[in-house]
Amino acid sequence: MNQLKEIVKMHKPGMSNFLTTDIYALTAEEFSLGRNNVEVVELLIAAGIKVIQYREKDKKAGQMYEECLKIREITRNAGVTFIVNDHIDLAILVAADGVHIGQKDLPPAKVRELIGSDMILGLSTHSPEQVKAAVAIGCVDYIGVGPIFATHTKKDVCEPVGLAYLEYVAKNHEIPFVAIGGIKEHNIQEVKQHGAKIFVLVTDIVGSPDIPAKVRSIRQALNKVDLASDGVLTPPEG
Repeated sequence: MNQLKEIVKMHKPGMSNFLTTDIYALTAEEFSLGRNNVEVVELLIAAGIKVIQYREKDKKAGQMYEECLKIREITRNAGVTFIVNDHIDLAILVAADGVHIGQKDLPPAKVRELIGSDMILGLSTHSPEQVKAAVAIGCVDYIGVGPIFATHTKKDVCEPVGLAYLEYVAKNHEIPFVAIGGIKEHNIQEVKQHGAKIFVLVTDIVGSPDIPAKVRSIRQALNKVDLASDGVLTPPEG
């Protein structure tokens, strides 16, 4: 525990500044219309995405390593933050910017000891108790809040937590967070109205034939909420 305290003390303040964006994108090759993850990442960057998480469950370790090496080079050259999901060893080996873990993975404190003070650490949360624990441990940079709606991109996902949990986090905690789970263009305005500022979309983006056009359309939908709050537009009904 003393080692963890030293690492946390060395941890750079403001590591969550990478979340000064609107869309946090994830790879999902099985939904990418035959395109591989590297091709999708290039399209995401062309669309102006600033944070990309590599999430791959079914490939061999060697395949993921080669793929992440290419993605790390592409994202570094583009100034895009690169996060690896679950695979701490892979994140370290390719010098990713960070790693994102779930509640059933290694404890955040142990992950922080492995990755040191310079990497970003994200943690998925599904309840008020879990976000409180994430804040208390002091080594987590940001959390995932969800799944907001039902999602089929993960096989081991829990039941939707709904908009109430999202609103709770937005109103009661200062830790940066991303809203995730079943978020698509048709419901993203509702998610924003309940306190979300950064949105994780998966199939709606990677499954689009024209990823840059889809991202532009999603951002237009988000902008309408801002205009409505300024009294320019009437917010869409449920």
